[in-house]
Amino acid sequence: MTTLTTTLPPAGIQITTDAATEPFWQAAKENRLVAPRCADCGTFRLPPSPFCPTCQSQNVDWVTLSGRATVFSFSIVNGVPGQPELTLAAVVVDLPDAPGARLVSNVVDTDPAAVRIGTPLTVDFVEIAEGWKLPVFRIDSAAESAPLAGT
Repeated sequence: MTTLTTTLPPAGIQITTDAATEPFWQAAKENRLVAPRCADCGTFRLPPSPFCPTCQSQNVDWVTLSGRATVFSFSIVNGVPGQPELTLAAVVVDLPDAPGARLVSNVVDTDPAAVRIGTPLTVDFVEIAEGWKLPVFRIDSAAESAPLAGT
């Protein structure tokens, strides 16, 4: 029996930006995870959008995040057309530095059975095409093995 390991997304993914998403992708090129926060009411929003969903303001501050996250939801994808050997752990992550914001990504280089709701993660960046980088996540084994507060 073969043990599956989640792999990196395939090379050649194309990034398309606009005024609302450009700062996110430029930060990723610098290995920084950022999230837009409304400069008027403080609401974080991901994916980036031109208007705050709470107050409709267009004023935005881009906040650099720690890169810590936890799995909110996930799906294990075994094979895609043309790449039946590919195994992806597609995740929706909670970002503790950006309350209310969630990001869709992948968990890489792990046994898919290790991915669970609540699993602590840390961001990493992989080059996908012409200098563009994609934020992916790895299981944060240090956080996973840390004792709970108060124990």
